[in-house]
Amino acid sequence: MDRFLDLTGSTLVSAHPGPRKSPEITISEPSGKQTSLSSLKDKVVVIEFLFMNSEHCLRVAKTLNSLQGEMGQRGLQSVGVVFGPHADEQHIVYTMDYLKLTYPLGFTTSAKVDSFLGRAGNEILSIPQVVVIDRAGTIRASSGRQPGDAKLENETYLRNLIDSLLKEEAPTTPTKRRVVPVPSR
Repeated sequence: MDRFLDLTGSTLVSAHPGPRKSPEITISEPSGKQTSLSSLKDKVVVIEFLFMNSEHCLRVAKTLNSLQGEMGQRGLQSVGVVFGPHADEQHIVYTMDYLKLTYPLGFTTSAKVDSFLGRAGNEILSIPQVVVIDRAGTIRASSGRQPGDAKLENETYLRNLIDSLLKEEAPTTPTKRRVVPVPSR
């Protein structure tokens, strides 16, 4: 099943609460396909880091599933990343089927989640963690950490944020300017 993911190769994120470049992370699917977060840069990406045995996390997963159905054609890509207790294939298959998820749900270690989020060992990590990344690969909002944005777990707020990011123009790759000589008179 291509919807299982394993995350590798993350780097630290600054604790700065404002917009910042997302660290690279590679998603390894059981099929062997590897997808880097940077390959999704023309999409608005919402990542939920979650525990399988948390009703709160599963409620957010349902919200992301609904938003993916509504906005996926416009460029939204939701991704669920399970860590901690019950981060195994059997629980993920059951949850995907039970919630009828239409977006990738995978798993990784707590250490890789901490590395991606830039969490120090003594920080309390609230779950779920929701990270919203714009088309340019910039983290525009995140929840769970201090100072996180708990409103990201509210469906209306998250829908409005995603909608505004989807309306932003995709970044263009800078091209070299060609200098054209002006004819003399």
